[in-house]
Amino acid sequence: MTETLARGAPAAATRPGTAAPREAPAGATPRWLRRGGRATVPLLPVLVFLGLWQLAAVSGLWNEIFVPYPATVWRAAVDASTTHDGVRGYQGHLLWEHLYMTLRRVTAGVVIGVAVGVALGLAMGTVGWLRRILEPWLTFLRALPPLAYLFLLVIWLGIDEAPKIALLALAALPAAAVATTAAVLAAPVGLIEAARALGATRAQVIRDVVVPSALPETFTGVRLAVGIAYSSVVAAELFNGLPGIGGMVKDASNYNNTPVVLVGIVAIGLSGLVIDALLRAAERRAVPWRGNL
Repeated sequence: MTETLARGAPAAATRPGTAAPREAPAGATPRWLRRGGRATVPLLPVLVFLGLWQLAAVSGLWNEIFVPYPATVWRAAVDASTTHDGVRGYQGHLLWEHLYMTLRRVTAGVVIGVAVGVALGLAMGTVGWLRRILEPWLTFLRALPPLAYLFLLVIWLGIDEAPKIALLALAALPAAAVATTAAVLAAPVGLIEAARALGATRAQVIRDVVVPSALPETFTGVRLAVGIAYSSVVAAELFNGLPGIGGMVKDASNYNNTPVVLVGIVAIGLSGLVIDALLRAAERRAVPWRGNL
């Protein structure tokens, strides 16, 4: 009887309508450990970098002005973010206020530059003679470093906000225009011909076929434009840049205040990562058909 029950147990456990319990294969990594590994892997390079930095500072091969201790940089970040000994942040402004002013300038410049660049790219991609006229000018502008025309903008517009925003807009415009032009030119010919065969007008083809197919690469151009503009922010804030992260970095460098310079660099880099992540999320929501055309 016992042997019969033992032989029948597996059959009963696997009869139709009965869910067999899942067992993890031998040697498999638990799910929680896999998730933890994915979360910690990006931190490993940071920890290695901090360790090498600490070793370089402790070794004494370089003066602390050139290679300060990580703890010194951390104290500079805390001091720049708080009121200490009657001093408010750095040069009277907290770190978040410097970052806010920089982001406001970057946002204004990027919005102007990207809007003009995308419009130019759409026009250049659909009108051949306009592309032949404007493309050399865009290439010329794209080859210029921001500092090359910053001083000219200061002469024309003064030292307030106008030259900063204009420089950031000029930095963002070429990338957006070039990416949009290439995306429009790469629109699927088969879809365009099919739309025309169904009686679509030129405007309808552009609206319903060309623009949707060009959006993914246009978003890539926007991301590049934002990165280029953000990398130009220190140049944009060379004159009258306080409050502002670029102005803070420039002012600290005048006094060999390396910890504050590094705080500004880290603030720019981390905020750039956040901005790029937001743009990627917006791209996923706005262009769900990417890769399907």
